[in-house]
Amino acid sequence: MTLLPRVINGSIAGLIGVTCVFPIDLVKTRLQNQQITSNGQRMYNSMFDCFVKTAKSEGIFGMYKGSAVNLLLITPEKVIKLVGNDILRHKLQNKQGKLTLFREMLAGGGAGLCQITVTTPMELLKIQMQDAGRKISKPKVIMKKTSAELHSSRSYATTTKETTMTATSIALKLLRERGLFGLYKGCGATALRDVTFSAIYFPLFAHFNSVGPKRADGSSKFYVTFVGGCLAGCIASLSVNPFDVVKTRLQTLSKGQGETTYEGIIDCFRKTWGIEGGKAFFKGATCRIMVIAPLFGIAQTVYYLGVAEKLLNVDRSKSV
Repeated sequence: MTLLPRVINGSIAGLIGVTCVFPIDLVKTRLQNQQITSNGQRMYNSMFDCFVKTAKSEGIFGMYKGSAVNLLLITPEKVIKLVGNDILRHKLQNKQGKLTLFREMLAGGGAGLCQITVTTPMELLKIQMQDAGRKISKPKVIMKKTSAELHSSRSYATTTKETTMTATSIALKLLRERGLFGLYKGCGATALRDVTFSAIYFPLFAHFNSVGPKRADGSSKFYVTFVGGCLAGCIASLSVNPFDVVKTRLQTLSKGQGETTYEGIIDCFRKTWGIEGGKAFFKGATCRIMVIAPLFGIAQTVYYLGVAEKLLNVDRSKSV
């Protein structure tokens, strides 16, 4: 195995994939965080409604809140995930170069476990940025009914604070108040989601990618890889959506008035089920599928196109 081309391909794959699907990911975060108020109202009625309201109130660039964090950290995250899976698959194969399903899942789960060192702080900071607009807009809905809050200095201060919030300010605040471990809030829920996702995704993708026409070098044609990544991502993301809902809620540091707080993974599962029912665990599922399916389809396609091998003049058969 030649490692450098894989690292470069993983970096390019992550950057392109995130840029394409980030607005949908923002909508997913806001849908997962919203809760039904005491009078039965919702801020967003659907994925499309959330998209339209966000675009109107915050503009097109508002759809990319938190993207800087993702674009900065997606390179090591995707490298660890994609390359880590390849290395573990290589190490776990038998003398005939074959892998059992269990070992495929073990390789995928191992890659998912390694990536949380980067994914947890990246997701934590991204979620604060993505959720800021929801918390800014929420008082406007309440203020129509409680005029006293319209001129409340506290309300104004909160809005101003949310408006000027940046990923850097959040990170520095967490480091001051909670130390380095503050950036790893929700690490357990992130591991639960990512390890399970990777254990499902990578074996599925490997089998989907092995079916269909091949190129001259023996690798699958790009559209086979793209469809394989999309299908595997769709199945895996739907399977772990309950874990993603819990992770998102645990990592939302600033709760609005009347919003439920959680003490940990089990407490979040229990309260969410008790207050909102089982359907709550599939909030944002459609958005998540729309994010993950094309993200991994694009990422896997770019990863297997062999751009780095061509740039570095490396024999593709030794790299992929």
